Amino acid sequence: MALCGVYWPAKSLIQGLEIAKNIRELAMFNMAIDCKLRSCDMVKLLVRDISRNGEVMDRAQVIQQKTSQPVQFEITKKTRESVEAWIELRGLSGMDYLWPSRMRKFDHITTHQYARLVKKWITSIGLDPSVYATHSMRRSKATLIYKKTKNIRAVQLLLGHTNMSSTVRYLGVEVEDALEIAESIEI
Repeated sequence: MALCGVYWPAKSLIQGLEIAKNIRELAMFNMAIDCKLRSCDMVKLLVRDISRNGEVMDRAQVIQQKTSQPVQFEITKKTRESVEAWIELRGLSGMDYLWPSRMRKFDHITTHQYARLVKKWITSIGLDPSVYATHSMRRSKATLIYKKTKNIRAVQLLLGHTNMSSTVRYLGVEVEDALEIAESIEI
């Protein structure tokens, strides 16, 4: 397939974060993969966006900064468990940012801080930081969903794209992909 979507070999990083008992970064990595949000939206998540009555929800919805449109996302069991552990460890409540700044009280980490963390993750498992970055987090699950289902509309909805052509470009879907799909279907 000619898909250009670069996605994470997540298992090795997750194992490293689990071994290091790095609760914050494990929760952040898991949430970034599940939510498929741009970094500007990821860093601004509030606890109340993803949690009710002390439990992380199966699904959440946020308004995207870029489009001012709502986007829904799933939160897998592993992500819920890691985020609940992070919320409990930090003693966070509804109006708190999920990823609070360590330097500025009542603020969230910056997209630059998030990018530094992602770069640290990339280099820790021997990947090239010029190939992977924060947007790779957004792209990872979307690319895998497309590869498995070939459903561009589903990916469009999950990413909150308002235009199908954006999703096609984003995934790098080529004529070869379309022909492969067509060849697999007989009438």
